[in-house]
Amino acid sequence: MNQHQQLGFRFSTNLLVNGLFPLCWEQNRSCVRAIQAVLLSEDRIVIVKGNSSPDDCTWFLEVDTQFIREQKKSFETEVVAWSKGVKGDAEKPIVISGPSGVGKGTLISKLMEEFPSMFGFSVSHTTRAPRDKEKDGVHYHFTERSVMEKDIKDGKFLEFASVHGNLYGTSIEAVEVVADAGKRCILDIDVQGARSVRASPLEAIFIFICPPSFEELEKRLRARGTETEEQIQQRLHNARAELEQGQSPGLFDHILVNEDLEACYESLKKLLGLDGSISTAPKSSPKMADLPLDLSISKFDHKILISFGTKEVEKASKNLYVLDVSSLKGGAPGRTRGLNMYTVHLFADGPNVVKQLS
Repeated sequence: MNQHQQLGFRFSTNLLVNGLFPLCWEQNRSCVRAIQAVLLSEDRIVIVKGNSSPDDCTWFLEVDTQFIREQKKSFETEVVAWSKGVKGDAEKPIVISGPSGVGKGTLISKLMEEFPSMFGFSVSHTTRAPRDKEKDGVHYHFTERSVMEKDIKDGKFLEFASVHGNLYGTSIEAVEVVADAGKRCILDIDVQGARSVRASPLEAIFIFICPPSFEELEKRLRARGTETEEQIQQRLHNARAELEQGQSPGLFDHILVNEDLEACYESLKKLLGLDGSISTAPKSSPKMADLPLDLSISKFDHKILISFGTKEVEKASKNLYVLDVSSLKGGAPGRTRGLNMYTVHLFADGPNVVKQLS
């Protein structure tokens, strides 16, 4: 009998398991004993790991979500997928697009320099070879073409494109890593990439940067002095198409004209609530003790009750955690966010607290 069968799951031999496994799947009896599962809905199972911290105790096994249905159709076999549960909501990522030479890179650099603890940059993947001084995981995630093609088929990329025979793309994991660090992710991608992200489940803010005129854009490109005339003409050709697409209805939430860099930067900060009009102070949550090895869970409406006993009288009033799953967002192949976990004081709140929770 395998570990999944011990948990009450029966996985057929032709079942494709998509995504990361919880770190708890090890060949030992204590690990299996520490896992409790309950059916959350028709499309997913919630799994709580004992002997873990509140930040690392919740996983979801998806069996019939939209992502699963797409993967079943793609692979023509049964599919399930893991998604790690994360407390709280991440700030919406920011997609910034615009033609080459419009100044979007400079605007992003100014944001990162002024607010280094608030923003993070998604590191793209590519199949091309590293150039001098480029570091893997810093400038790009350099990967083999076969690996990236498989990940694209597995639905792990928000957007991708082939450029001069090499694949480039933004993975869901690259965005999640920034959010896990408590930062807001910035994606610098072209208009076609923005269209792909808009069609994905990712909720983001889409901003298009355009020049005051096409003539001014050409002037800026030539002033850089880094490209041949042929390259400039190619960039101008691409820019015309991007400007037309970028200003089409429904794709971008905001359009900023970069006539003056400082004025455009101030407008960008205002859009993101960084001019003092919106509080950006981080929210703190109370510290919670780790879950013990032995625990039990039950479901009441949109709440998962995690109960465990203790012999220590001073801790006896804190032997029930409540996992609120009423506001879930995201899911495989990324994280499932929106969890809320808190402690119920059974002695203080009385014996009817469980009924009140439901």
